[in-house]
Amino acid sequence: MVKGNMEQRNSGILLHLENKTADYKDRVALGIKGQYGWREFSYKGIGLLSRKIARYLIEDLGIKKGEGLAILSESKPEYGACVFASVLSGCVTIPLDIKLSIYELKSILSDCLPTVMLVSPQFLETALELQKEIPQIKHIIINDEYGAKGGIRDIYSLPDKYDAKWRQRSSKSTAFIIYTSGTTGAPKGVEISFGNVNAQLQDLAEIIDKVIKKGRRINILSILPMNHLFEMTVGFSTFLNFGHTIYYTNSLKPKDIASVMQEKRIQFMIVVPAFLKLLKAGIEKQIESSPKSVKKAFKFLYDLAKYIPFYSVRKLLFWKIHKNMGGRFFGCISGGAPLDVEVGTFFERIGIKVYQGYGLSETSPVVSVNIDKRDVLSSVGPALRHFEARIDEKTGELLLRGPSVMKGYHNQPEMTAEVIDPEGWLHTGDIAKIDKDGHIFITGRIKNMIVLQGGKKVFPEEVEAVIEKSNYVAEVCVLGITRTFGSKEATEEITAVIVPKAEFLKSHTPEELEKLIKLDVKSLSNRLASYKRPTTVIIRENELPKTATRKVKRNEVKELVKA
Repeated sequence: MVKGNMEQRNSGILLHLENKTADYKDRVALGIKGQYGWREFSYKGIGLLSRKIARYLIEDLGIKKGEGLAILSESKPEYGACVFASVLSGCVTIPLDIKLSIYELKSILSDCLPTVMLVSPQFLETALELQKEIPQIKHIIINDEYGAKGGIRDIYSLPDKYDAKWRQRSSKSTAFIIYTSGTTGAPKGVEISFGNVNAQLQDLAEIIDKVIKKGRRINILSILPMNHLFEMTVGFSTFLNFGHTIYYTNSLKPKDIASVMQEKRIQFMIVVPAFLKLLKAGIEKQIESSPKSVKKAFKFLYDLAKYIPFYSVRKLLFWKIHKNMGGRFFGCISGGAPLDVEVGTFFERIGIKVYQGYGLSETSPVVSVNIDKRDVLSSVGPALRHFEARIDEKTGELLLRGPSVMKGYHNQPEMTAEVIDPEGWLHTGDIAKIDKDGHIFITGRIKNMIVLQGGKKVFPEEVEAVIEKSNYVAEVCVLGITRTFGSKEATEEITAVIVPKAEFLKSHTPEELEKLIKLDVKSLSNRLASYKRPTTVIIRENELPKTATRKVKRNEVKELVKA
């Protein structure tokens, strides 16, 4: 792979495929457990596979510079090779969410019109169906061993040729189009340039240098989908740039994740808060089912750990918990949604560092990571070096400017102009505060804000944080529902949609549980100003609809309530 000026060429995003392949050639880069055991790819092996695919795209298929290459696949080592090959061949990479319907995928692909689709075997039928609808998709390639079936090639059966004239592109050229929706209206494709990604990698290198001791090589478990820019930029590109090893899991079941953590002695992860919440619940469930003496001992040690500043000592106090996670797991970066401080505190107490980060697809995506104020878990940290951050004095909205801010929304200049003003400031839609040390605190979303009859404004995240403290509640979504009758018609009222914990669904009748939860919510709500308290509580047995990164889809919940 060619070397080049990081600021002017596309090689910055994947420069390690040349330099790092030489540095770490025999070290494991990516691995996954297959039917017959672990499949592990060295840095050299991933580099060769990437070249092989890229050479085929250029020489055999005649793919032109700037054409789109879509990837529809679960996360696995071959996914990375497809991304690298896309960059080498001069394509624009379009990672797709495997959870989307054909209708949603068609909407997205009709917007970006890729020439090539690289798909895993389980999504081949979907790809073929989409190809019928979108004739611009000329080529479908399987990103796994598949064999010669129906005239479809797989990446392993391509010619064993590894050299071609790789395509250089400017820092302003589009590297990725990341779609954040495709269900209603025009799809919103965030265009990320090579310059955006290069700025991110430089900033994140500084963060990782402080989080992981310089020169140390660690094993990382990847659990987030590769189509999510948080995983692509941090969990994939950044860690490979440092020569670390990334492992994937075929399942997100707790026992399967624990198995990988134990077998590969995982040391670090990139997570979303919902994962930490599930992990905490699993640990607490084990403790609850333990003898009374064990429960007492845990409570005593947990209270004691608050006064112990050394993580190594905390790990010793809770060595059994750490043993179940492989014994070497020391921390994670949490992003994609706000971290529940109580959850973060739990892991910090037992000796696991939780670094809360903040970002959005439009910023490529990481804006900040809290690596210094370990005792202020509500902060998302100061803005990364390449960002300017300020608060709009009138609205309280967080504004950002810098080389990591996206090019714009694909084919949507008017939508782009709505969020990036003429001075280059990105309007995030997040309400925030910045303290004297530059640390950012996210307090709510403008679009989620509930405006009550008297003009009072309520941010649902604040109400949710209080209700989540209920022992009965597994999930909660607070919404502003417009009244359609009575004296308060056309005004918004605060509604809490609650999913109870499974054990209470089993042990109580629906009527009993509803009564208990409403009483508990009423009691907890006394911590809030009276106008912020829910006027309606709706109990729902089924899990709330979520995105791939486990964010609750508020609009869909609102539609369920209306229905």
